[in-house]
Amino acid sequence: MMWLTWRQLRAQIIATAAVMAAVASILSYTRPALVHLYDNSGIPTCNVNTNCAALVTRFLDELSGIKPALYFLSIGLMFAAPAIIGVFWGAPLVAREVDAHTYKVAWNQSITRTRWLTVKLAVVGLAAMATVGLLSLIVSWYSSPIDQAVTLNPRHGISLFRLGPILFDTRGITPIGYAAFAFALGVTAGALIRRTIPAMAATLAGFVAVQIVMTDFIRQHLAAPAHAIVALGTANIDGISQGVNNSMTVHATPSFSQVGAWVLSSQIIGKTGQAFQGAFTQACLGSNFQNCTASIGKLHLRQTIAYLPASRFWTLQWREATIFMILTVLLAGMSFGAISRRRVD
Repeated sequence: MMWLTWRQLRAQIIATAAVMAAVASILSYTRPALVHLYDNSGIPTCNVNTNCAALVTRFLDELSGIKPALYFLSIGLMFAAPAIIGVFWGAPLVAREVDAHTYKVAWNQSITRTRWLTVKLAVVGLAAMATVGLLSLIVSWYSSPIDQAVTLNPRHGISLFRLGPILFDTRGITPIGYAAFAFALGVTAGALIRRTIPAMAATLAGFVAVQIVMTDFIRQHLAAPAHAIVALGTANIDGISQGVNNSMTVHATPSFSQVGAWVLSSQIIGKTGQAFQGAFTQACLGSNFQNCTASIGKLHLRQTIAYLPASRFWTLQWREATIFMILTVLLAGMSFGAISRRRVD
């Protein structure tokens, strides 16, 4: 059974190994120049509160040639790898047998359906996890200088900080959990739908949907947030609006600068510690926004901020990976149930 599984999987494994070797070779060839540029940028010894931002900006501006392209291509590859495994390794595993009617032979032999699927899930699933885990290691190794730089000073509104959806999803151990889940999702879709192409489409749609839900709604609740109260900086005020009973509501981005922190929420409070709902200042009744922000500054408002510090990275990684492994086990159980009910005509 192991030999048969290898025979059926060898084309995918060989192709994957070739791609991995090409990626590793290209990244290994270009990384020394990237490390040299980073080491001479001054970033490794900079002071976060003084000159880091300027040094990071200069370092990122000096990136040229293929290095930044490889950085973003490697991120795209890490996003795509689990989905590709689910679609092309997982979905056809059972559905292809039904499409080709070979299940009539495979499931009528001395090997039980349970053993047949157990070996398939174990061999192919472990291969999928090992592939994505190795790819994550290679990409993280290549990208570490840029990761460290953009974590100190994210630019252009891109969420390139350690807990952001780009770096968090493509670094550490969570990609291994994604690969296991995507593979199991594909197998389950194939066992239930029993047609290869529809199962592949359902796998891709389901994987993307779960990733979005995890990133936008669940991840922020996997660890208890920290809280801080900081003075409201006038430079952070975005605007004002009319609130209840003609009161003034101030809108501002968080006045918070902890490196790598993920700000979950912020609220402007007054001296009493309650949400600020004050009367319009005289300056804010006019059209000069600069005078308005200066008058708001005299109110000595503060912001209460809920955030996840960068130190929670591995806590979130382990908890999210655990969730995906639990989902993988549940999906595997559904697959066993689906093929056990399948009649062999």
